[in-house]
Amino acid sequence: MKSELAQRECIPCRGGVPPLGDEQIAPLLAQLDPAWHIVERPDEKHGTLKLLARTYVFVNFNETMEAARRIGALAEEQQHHPDLHVAWGRLGVEIWTHKIGGLTESDFVFAAKCDALILA
Repeated sequence: MKSELAQRECIPCRGGVPPLGDEQIAPLLAQLDPAWHIVERPDEKHGTLKLLARTYVFVNFNETMEAARRIGALAEEQQHHPDLHVAWGRLGVEIWTHKIGGLTESDFVFAAKCDALILA
């Protein structure tokens, strides 16, 4: 069954809004599969940026590539583009809103949609 977040649509960010703070992130993160976690890393443009990350595990490279293609198609449909890291049997997904250098509600929606697509 799809989560409530997965049933929503991503809303493209036009910029000019601050990224979500920890108090806003926590309840959204709680609605995702526990494999999703917040990563902080330095960013030249934004200082420290927070992003959503998870790794999907597959039995071979072909399944990994198929999952990457499916998420890529979803990204085009939703106009929300994650960073994908493909390796044999593993697909890393990193999501954040590049325009503001942090997380928006749509990032959590997209993460839930990825799970609905890959884990279904």
